[in-house]
Amino acid sequence: MGETSDITLLLAAAANGDRNANDALFDAVYRQLREIARAQRKRWSGNHTLDTSALINEAYLKLAGQSLSEFNNRGHFFATASRAMRQVLINYAERMASAKRGSGAEHLTLSGVANVAAHTLEDLLEINTLLERLEAENVRYCRLFECRVFGGMTIAETAEALEVSPATVKRDWALVSAWVYRELGPR
Repeated sequence: MGETSDITLLLAAAANGDRNANDALFDAVYRQLREIARAQRKRWSGNHTLDTSALINEAYLKLAGQSLSEFNNRGHFFATASRAMRQVLINYAERMASAKRGSGAEHLTLSGVANVAAHTLEDLLEINTLLERLEAENVRYCRLFECRVFGGMTIAETAEALEVSPATVKRDWALVSAWVYRELGPR
């Protein structure tokens, strides 16, 4: 049995009250969330007081507040986790930005959306503003961006999470990444 079906089965069993499944689910999910959080921390620079452990713990706390029965499968869980990571990073960036208003922080370039190489807290806030606009126009496009950028999900994982075909994800990703890149403007 693959990891995808393992986590899907563990989600169902844990939602039905199986404590062993709940423990196994926590171990499996925490490992993957740690990998995602580590990748997120490498993508942006700035104040590093929000380390990988803090990012994953904050995101997990957001997820823990939801009933396990709300998650359809592994993909749905990790799509929600991607959104939680985005929210944690944006909340952190907002707190840091309000603490240092007027500090003249350096504005780094964003070298393409597909490889968000290194962005500052201000870049995260700017991306969040764009995603809020995008979400108002097309929720699926916003979720796709969250899965790919904040969740580090592959095309196949994103397709599973959004319940669409990989071809749809590829086509939509080309549109969304071009739109975000255009909206961010030349750097």
